[in-house]
Amino acid sequence: MEPPPLISRPPQEPPSPPPSQDQQHQKDLDFDSIRAIKVLGKGAMGTVFLVHNQETDSTAKNRFALKVVEKSTLHTKFEAERRARWEIQVLNKLSTPKTTHAFLPRLISSIETQEFLAWAVPFCPGGDLNVLRHRQNDHVFSPAVIRFYLAEIVCALDHLHQMGIVYRDLKPENILIQHSGHVTLTDFDLSRTLTRKTVRSLVSNTAASCNNLITVSKIEQHPQKKQQQHHIRNLTRWWFVNDAQHKKNGLKKAKSARVSPVSRRKLSFNIGERSNSFVGTEEYVSPEVVRGDGHEFAVDWWALGILSFEMLYGTTPFKGKNRKETFRNVLTKKPELIGKRNELTDLIERLLEKDPTQRLGYQRGACEIKEHVFFKGVRWDLLTEVLRPPFIPPRDDGELTERVTAGGVDIREYFEDLRVPPPSMPPSPSSDYQRKVSGF
Repeated sequence: MEPPPLISRPPQEPPSPPPSQDQQHQKDLDFDSIRAIKVLGKGAMGTVFLVHNQETDSTAKNRFALKVVEKSTLHTKFEAERRARWEIQVLNKLSTPKTTHAFLPRLISSIETQEFLAWAVPFCPGGDLNVLRHRQNDHVFSPAVIRFYLAEIVCALDHLHQMGIVYRDLKPENILIQHSGHVTLTDFDLSRTLTRKTVRSLVSNTAASCNNLITVSKIEQHPQKKQQQHHIRNLTRWWFVNDAQHKKNGLKKAKSARVSPVSRRKLSFNIGERSNSFVGTEEYVSPEVVRGDGHEFAVDWWALGILSFEMLYGTTPFKGKNRKETFRNVLTKKPELIGKRNELTDLIERLLEKDPTQRLGYQRGACEIKEHVFFKGVRWDLLTEVLRPPFIPPRDDGELTERVTAGGVDIREYFEDLRVPPPSMPPSPSSDYQRKVSGF
């Protein structure tokens, strides 16, 4: 999928897009006034519905996503409820005027009843990055498209890290496409707040110096007289690196790599707080998490390397036949980078450094990654000004209008149906005979 030409406008200070008038009045949303249009997804923790407020928005013009977790005394349900409350807490932190970010969700409303715990966030009609990748030829993205999405994800992770939040669940399924075509991260139930001492202050100072460098660069490259013209031309060409070379070399599926042992020594994390939790998706889990050495913000940069690899080759680098083999590969196997070495493969290799203290991003955070040659020419301060991202979701108002007219989905009835066991089928004569024979 090749990115269409970008349309620019004069640079502004763009925080997160302002909420619509309807969303501003959702703070005291009543659970019984919500009507689900359809189910967007279902996971181990809860179910996500596309919903609207029947009382204030009967025609469903202002739709939003509602994640619902059913309460229960069961241990599994209790754990889901605990994680749900944590996610609401994190979203609250991301929803103040000073903490909102264009590539992160904001909390519209949270609701608690005797049966359910639910929270509403803006609806992203473009689906997730995994679905989008599978729609492409060979199920991979071009380097230019990878650069665009990675740049926005780096900015989102940078914002989280600046707030002391380690994400710990970066994967294509958790990267959603907004109406505008820009990304947003989702699912913060595995995230955690950590305190960073020396490193965090260093990241803040370096981020400020990076902004200064960008400003100086703009002054040096764009004379005052023609600044507007150069700004528009450069924004439309912000991803100009080596796309033709990638086409020439082509993409091949990853082959199995030789196993090379690594040191099992305990790693040093003496400059900040670390977590010892074992969390994350198997193929995206970092070596320090597998070893149980304790981990911190560098786990997100490892996951960014896995994501980059998957976007380029269509598969993850350490996937094994089972969980045990996958973790063994994470600890011992080097990523198989097919084709001629280039800026993107160098970025992947440096992000997939098994020693977190040597990993790109460990010392100076996101600023280290932004300085990598793969992102050369990216105007970080203008990412939100890109009006034509690689993919813009189509409008599906017709289908949704039909669903609303048909009555949609009753959320309470939906969960009641889940609790009803499926009807048992009577055994067939043949199976009954087989059971008697085997018993005899």
